[in-house]
Amino acid sequence: MNKTEKPPVNWADIKLIIFDCDGVLTDGKIIHGGENLDIKSFHAHDGLGFNLLQMAKIVSAIITGRSSDALIRRCKDLQISNFCQGAAKKLFAAQKLLNKYRFKWSEVVYMGDDWNDIPVMQKVAFAVCPADAMPEIKELSDMVTERKSGDGAARELIDYVLYQKGIYEQVVEKYLKEITTKSEI
Repeated sequence: MNKTEKPPVNWADIKLIIFDCDGVLTDGKIIHGGENLDIKSFHAHDGLGFNLLQMAKIVSAIITGRSSDALIRRCKDLQISNFCQGAAKKLFAAQKLLNKYRFKWSEVVYMGDDWNDIPVMQKVAFAVCPADAMPEIKELSDMVTERKSGDGAARELIDYVLYQKGIYEQVVEKYLKEITTKSEI
């Protein structure tokens, strides 16, 4: 597999980041406990990163080939309304999302780790994978995170995008202001 030539990323145009779940937001291990119990482990740093994306008005989405109640709960906790489970053909799910928002591929970043992510990774402005992704996926990626899947790799990407857009400090300040001024009582 060869990396396709892409034009340089215009970071100001980035409006959407799509994540795979297993092997990106989780370490890729799938624990089955009984008939319908599916256990996943998510990293808290990634969760706060999704909060920062919301504050930055960058749309986030999750497209995964599997279906899991654990992911439904995680998306609910993080107020991520754009998620698609059981997507055997992720490219079609991503295109549907782009159509919904009227985004172009040049406005999208994607993070995946395995063969089923390639069709989307080849279309987006910027393709990323975690440090422990499949070797061929690393070769195709525009960036390989230092962090492994399920260990803050998504947060590393989120911070990177916010820095590239020149809004990291502004978004963090906005987040800190919000968590110190809202009353929880």
